[in-house]
Amino acid sequence: MKKYKLVIFMPSIEGGGVEKNLFIITNYLASKVKKAFVITVNDEFKNKFNKNIEIITPKKNIWKKFGRKIKYFICLINLIKIILNNKNISVFSFQANMYAIVICKLFGIKIITRSNSSPSGWSKNFIKLFIFQKILKSADKIIVNSQEFKYEMKKKFNVNAYCIYNPLDKKRIIKLSKEKVKYNFFDKNKNILKIINIGRYVDQKDQLTLLKALNLIKSKVNFKAVIMGRGIKKREMEIFIRKNNLYKNVKLLKFQNNPYKYLVKCNLFILTSIFEGLPNVLLEALTLKKIIISSNCPTGPKEILEYGKGGILFEMSDYKKLASNILHVSKNFKRLRKKVNFGFKSLKRFDSEENLNKYLYIVRKTLKV
Repeated sequence: MKKYKLVIFMPSIEGGGVEKNLFIITNYLASKVKKAFVITVNDEFKNKFNKNIEIITPKKNIWKKFGRKIKYFICLINLIKIILNNKNISVFSFQANMYAIVICKLFGIKIITRSNSSPSGWSKNFIKLFIFQKILKSADKIIVNSQEFKYEMKKKFNVNAYCIYNPLDKKRIIKLSKEKVKYNFFDKNKNILKIINIGRYVDQKDQLTLLKALNLIKSKVNFKAVIMGRGIKKREMEIFIRKNNLYKNVKLLKFQNNPYKYLVKCNLFILTSIFEGLPNVLLEALTLKKIIISSNCPTGPKEILEYGKGGILFEMSDYKKLASNILHVSKNFKRLRKKVNFGFKSLKRFDSEENLNKYLYIVRKTLKV
């Protein structure tokens, strides 16, 4: 039996939750297969991959300053070049899956795709649904990261996806959380509610809902909040903070390679997304035993939080309900520890070794690497 080389396709590496899974899964698979390559534009993340993995980037890497679509185009050209030089490859796509599927099927190459976010965010009209259904069905295997996500793929596209939960390395998270923080925005006063949100400043993450909620309760609760990330919505958030005199209570903190040392100092984590896949940040917050308030968005939060047993859920963009939930947490902090303990115990489902072995099984069975 021929052994096929494995090509990991991830044009735009941006340092978020998807990327954490990319590094963990790719490094694990590379230790088990004949040879692994990564096609991307972002060469600054090379040190996140094992040394035996070949990183394929453009020779003149001016493209990383551009948007995703340009990065997709450049990396698709590189994918075609690799296929033309060596048909003895298989592809595992983490991004731009539709384009990658089309290219692979045109050249008779086997491909597995991993979908990272709910179809609610990228299939909003009939034409897209029809086209995506045809393309997705031609993939050799589609992996999703939650059972709800799997159900959505079947309902929207009539595709039988395979669910593998995100591999969670609790020991690493706890170890990194012990690093010292040079700048500590949070007051040491135990009576202050310390809130954190971690995510890109984009429409999907909807941090404006959090800011609106905090504005409603600023005279009722003694709090400080950090919103950590980067993105195109930063200016809009800064304007809201300034107009509503929240600058003493709310800090926008740039993206951090180690967010856990900040997360561990908080007692309340809030997720406001309007769609997800299986948000890593909720798993990380539970690992560090934080009280969680999360939007009940598709997909992942209610599955992680066991439909409210491991945290508090609210409807997407409902900032008034979110404000009410924050007030509830501030008054019932000790009683809510039961939810935290329940959520922490439920993390067994996301065991790193167990889920990485599932990836290896699917890759070997489907791609013959």
